[in-house]
Amino acid sequence: MPKKARLTVHPAFRIGAISPRLYGAFLEPIGNMVNGTMYNPKHPTADDKGFRGDFLRALRETPLPAVRLPGGNFVSGWDWKDSIGPLEQRKTHLDLAWHQYIPNDVGHDEYLTWAERAGVEPLYTINLGTGNLNDAVYITEYTNHEGGTWWSDLRRKYGHEQPYGVKLWYLGNEMDGPWQVASWERDPRGYGILANETSKAMKWVDGSIETAVCVSSSPFLAHYPQWDLEVLQECYESVDYVSLHHYHSAPPDDWAALLGGSVYFEDYINTEIALCDFMQTKCRSDKKMMLSFDEYGVMPRPHGTVEPGNGIHNLYRAHYQFRPDQRYIRHDPDRVSSFGPGMGMGDMVNALSNTSVLLAFLRHADRVKVGCMTGGLGAVVASDHDHVWHSASYYPFTQLMNWGKGTSMRVSVDCGTFDIPGYVVDDNSTYARREGLPFIDAAAALSEDETELNIFVINRSWEGSNDLELDVSGFEGWQLTEHLEMFSKDLKAANSFENPDAVKPAQNAAARLEAGKVQTTLQPLSWNVIRLKKA
Repeated sequence: MPKKARLTVHPAFRIGAISPRLYGAFLEPIGNMVNGTMYNPKHPTADDKGFRGDFLRALRETPLPAVRLPGGNFVSGWDWKDSIGPLEQRKTHLDLAWHQYIPNDVGHDEYLTWAERAGVEPLYTINLGTGNLNDAVYITEYTNHEGGTWWSDLRRKYGHEQPYGVKLWYLGNEMDGPWQVASWERDPRGYGILANETSKAMKWVDGSIETAVCVSSSPFLAHYPQWDLEVLQECYESVDYVSLHHYHSAPPDDWAALLGGSVYFEDYINTEIALCDFMQTKCRSDKKMMLSFDEYGVMPRPHGTVEPGNGIHNLYRAHYQFRPDQRYIRHDPDRVSSFGPGMGMGDMVNALSNTSVLLAFLRHADRVKVGCMTGGLGAVVASDHDHVWHSASYYPFTQLMNWGKGTSMRVSVDCGTFDIPGYVVDDNSTYARREGLPFIDAAAALSEDETELNIFVINRSWEGSNDLELDVSGFEGWQLTEHLEMFSKDLKAANSFENPDAVKPAQNAAARLEAGKVQTTLQPLSWNVIRLKKA
């Protein structure tokens, strides 16, 4: 029987304000993400722009706050100017990142119009690979300037009279990665100078915008974290965020490695906070740099090929591939397979592993202000060619959007622990041993008006249920509203259009509040929300 877990939340111990952008998603034209899911002019529900109406309607029914677009690796070779204006005049290009044709039927205006129709804030990534400073100035002017210039009047001519008002701009994508077109991997100072000058110029076009600079896009890269320092030395004062990406892999059914993966995200976050604070002191600045974790995901992945002695340098070997038989793909939006989290595996696997990363972000809400889940659109709206539905991931994701607002609160955790033995998925993903990780993963949010307290809890134990005592005696006189729990005895169970309720939350009616302590039970491998309200 697992050790009884004890959590404590007190109103005096606060972390910081929670940004609504923490619960965003990511969109890039890979596979079905754009072609078939966002855009399919042959779909019966397609609107005047070719956007799938059923997918848009389902998105609008969620509180999804923001989407980072249009990429992604592809953006480093994309010329936005070839994607505007009449469809018949747009240019088709090769996408060197994903070996596909980009016909630009979904272009700059379409991405931003889709965001308007979906009711989400667009977080826009510009090309600082093959692009230059003038491209950045022109795209800002086209997008955000009222009118009276060539670029802003061109936007109006092409049908969008008012500025789009994009507020957050990313200065390139993963610019340190050897896989990136026109990578700055070998010249961090050069990229830092370009980012500095670009950020300045864009803000001279529109002084209300924010910018994010790329730092190391993987903690597995050999130049991490020195690359980050050399970049920030050149642009610390002109940018507002550092852009972080990380994908955690673990062998299938290795629950310790899979659900304990959030600890590696926290290592990454803590290192970047330390680097930024060092730079703040070095620059004698009064600005505290914030973090944007704008691509992330957790995925089960079987062991790949490992070649002893090659180690991290296989990152280069893996991406410098020149194959004479290489073929480019032309995607047909009307030929779409299922799009959503964890396709081919149980819904609970994806829901717990990715939500555990969000809890890590909440525990660092004073510094992590943007989060864009790579599978976030599929998490809130799963789809196939004909239908949309909600996977299990929809529930914790939207519950966090609705209730994970206000102020992040510290949660003291006393429970049983587990270890992650060091393991290797392949030459690119090697994980150090971690010991003493708590089975209970928790975060909490106090509403802005301080009348609601929501505690989010994952029981990572695969061995059995856990009795829980939650000490909220500091919130004297408050009432227990509910304990919602989601788990599945069948870990292969998955929601579908035909069976949309295979995995969904339910009330735990046995939870009770007595003498300032909530007593309840957490099911194994479960998601839980315990809600209290001021009397």
